[in-house]
Amino acid sequence: MTEPAKPIIQIQNVSKRFGKVTAVDNVSLDINAGEFFVLLGPSGCGKTTLLRMIAGFELPTEGRILIDGQDMAGIPPNKRPVNMVFQSYAVFPHMSVADNVAYGLKIAGVKGAEIKARVAEALELVKLGGFGERMPDQMSGGQRQRVALARSLVMRPKVLLLDEPLSALDAKLRAQMQFELSELQEKVGITFVTVTHDQDEALSMACRIGVINKGEVAQLATPSDLYEYPANRFVADFVGSVNIFEGKLTLDEPDKAAVDCPGVGKIYLNHGVTGPHGADVWVALRPEKIYLHVPGEGKAVKAAAQDAPDGYNFARGKIKGMSYLGDITLFEIELDGGARIRVSRPNLSRHDQEDFTWDDRVSMHWRADSPVVLLG
Repeated sequence: MTEPAKPIIQIQNVSKRFGKVTAVDNVSLDINAGEFFVLLGPSGCGKTTLLRMIAGFELPTEGRILIDGQDMAGIPPNKRPVNMVFQSYAVFPHMSVADNVAYGLKIAGVKGAEIKARVAEALELVKLGGFGERMPDQMSGGQRQRVALARSLVMRPKVLLLDEPLSALDAKLRAQMQFELSELQEKVGITFVTVTHDQDEALSMACRIGVINKGEVAQLATPSDLYEYPANRFVADFVGSVNIFEGKLTLDEPDKAAVDCPGVGKIYLNHGVTGPHGADVWVALRPEKIYLHVPGEGKAVKAAAQDAPDGYNFARGKIKGMSYLGDITLFEIELDGGARIRVSRPNLSRHDQEDFTWDDRVSMHWRADSPVVLLG
């Protein structure tokens, strides 16, 4: 049997108030040793405040934080088994790359020969071997970010904290660095705790994600569970693109449920939702889970939607907007019932985007396992 994961960080009923403003509100969560954990949320939600409390730059108003079983109350930042990479990198411009990386070791009193070996090792880890003599102004943004990572890793902390580490990079470099950070974390095996507001960044890197909203944990889950099974409307709407429809629960049994959504139609699910009959609920449906059909494909649509009763999980409408995004085309469709729905369709060939155009009449269906009912 697999042993349960051991928490390296335990956040227990932690709150932080600045005057009358509550930035973090009674948060409790464990971060496991060796995992890549991401705190995700919009600006001002409290995620950076929580990270700064782990680092020791802010103190909890209530609650406690334990790192490797030790209560951090009264322990200053420089005595904690963590290191932090800031959003601005904070690389010393007057020092070479090697001197930047060696700085913390010199302050800690490490001897010269060991410093040289550990600096070389850290630079190799972040793919900057041979760059030690360069100055920061001779480096790209991505390379300066790697210098900041090496300077933290060379101290061999138990936990590496990263505050929006990729926000200053352009989109293509940011995507590249997401993979490199994941690879680096896997290689060094220490716990990474990252703060970001970028959902794609969180989904691509994290072992687990804590979604923060108004100082509270809205959901704690793996990336796939967070995306496929959002716990509430905030998470569904914040993580990825989604259609959310209001409706009434008309059927709820252990293996099936149904919701009547005005303007959309009847939605059928192949699982129960444990809500009272007639309850007001919301249905979340991801755009990529909706199949779009040209007129005249009625029989094909009916056959494809056979996991739902007749009249469910099917709609017709007119295309009112199109956005060609290269790998996909995003459609805005006005349904016959009056609601609007977004549908994304992969461009698997060079001519897929030519199948539909503005004001085309279309039909669509979705599988019974695609919608998610949200009770709050």
